[in-house]
Amino acid sequence: MQNEAVISPKKSITPALALIVLSPVIAELLSGATRLSTIFALIPEMMVWGCGTLLIRETARRRGLGWSALLLMGLGLSIAEEFIIQQTSLAPLPWLKTGSMYGRALGVNWIYFLFMLGFESVWVVLVPIQVTEFIFRERRTEPWLRMRGFVVTAVVFILGSRIAWYGWIKRVRPMVFHVPPYHPPALTILSGALAIIFLVLASLNLRPRGPSASVATPPAPGAVGVITFALGLPWYGIIILAFTSTSKLTALPFWIPMIGGVAWAGMVFLIVRRWSSSVGWRDVHQYALTFGAMLVPMVGGFAGSNLWPRIDLIGKSVVDVIAVLLLIALGRVIRTTRGSTG
Repeated sequence: MQNEAVISPKKSITPALALIVLSPVIAELLSGATRLSTIFALIPEMMVWGCGTLLIRETARRRGLGWSALLLMGLGLSIAEEFIIQQTSLAPLPWLKTGSMYGRALGVNWIYFLFMLGFESVWVVLVPIQVTEFIFRERRTEPWLRMRGFVVTAVVFILGSRIAWYGWIKRVRPMVFHVPPYHPPALTILSGALAIIFLVLASLNLRPRGPSASVATPPAPGAVGVITFALGLPWYGIIILAFTSTSKLTALPFWIPMIGGVAWAGMVFLIVRRWSSSVGWRDVHQYALTFGAMLVPMVGGFAGSNLWPRIDLIGKSVVDVIAVLLLIALGRVIRTTRGSTG
């Protein structure tokens, strides 16, 4: 509350609006999940992804939580999308026209769900928050919304979720993909809701870890960026499996890539936590980590682009190039700012 008292409403709303826009732009536009031919989808995506991410960020900053808490709440937002809002991890995916879907069991598209858990928690929540806080570095530790703004954001999120649910479940699936309605079991949806509550409650006491002199100095910033990209890009291999029919992977039980994916994500988490716990961790390292992470959807998003309309392929390429140039410009500012050593 003390931070809110010294921030004017006009000033405080600028970074909040930037985050609302950047969240779907980074996750959807740069990856090609939303393309020029479907650019109108950014509006409900800003209402759901943007406002959801802003609510997560505001909760974390008001309570003084660390990035692990952001990650847990991001996982909760992902489950809300996959189990409640658009239910894409529950309903049979309409893109696979032939053969049964690989990794579907007990009414859940497990391989697809695993990919989305990682993608949505990192590239919808963590990365956009980091980019926005770098842009508004002098205000990155304070809340950006007063209580009224927080409530309005929550209302817009709920409204956007309803719009996204209706648009996908009632319009796109039956009218574009011509698939019959699917009604997930109430118990499955309830399980998702309980998981969200558990993740949010678990996150509320995750304070930031202080730097430790016993932790080795992290790699040079350039190496951090390269390693991050190398660790993140294989995640796109999971979505390739998700869009493969069972008939082509009969010799590989789906629980094997599931376990491998969870183990990979855990390894990356531990690496990043170790890096960021070092007394040698600086803003330039954090920037390199963010840069490397942002390159992942840019590159990985071209998977399957041979089936896109030419205008969408050109549009994604142009948007990605612009994003890289803006990131480079942001990096120069960070390196020349006195706070970059802190």
